[in-house]
Amino acid sequence: MVRLYVGNLPFRAMEEDILAWFAEAGYQAEQATVVRDRTSGESRGFGFAEIADRALAEEAINTCNGREMMGRALVINEARPRTEGGGGGGYRGRRESERW
Repeated sequence: MVRLYVGNLPFRAMEEDILAWFAEAGYQAEQATVVRDRTSGESRGFGFAEIADRALAEEAINTCNGREMMGRALVINEARPRTEGGGGGGYRGRRESERW
């Protein structure tokens, strides 16, 4: 299974739209995910699709990168491996004694 990054997604695009878009191009994506904001639930403008066969995934990248969905040219490439651990970035307040 090869995981593809799908960037520059229209904000109204849903998982079904990604699957249909790949199918229309001649590639069967097994699964699609739209990444959403944790707070608002709105699309962040990118997602992922999984294609079972490596050769087909590479062909899909070469064929589909730059093709339009709902008026936007998508960016398609192989997704980077997931990193271990969480997103971090939380606020870590200082104790009164550590402040300037």
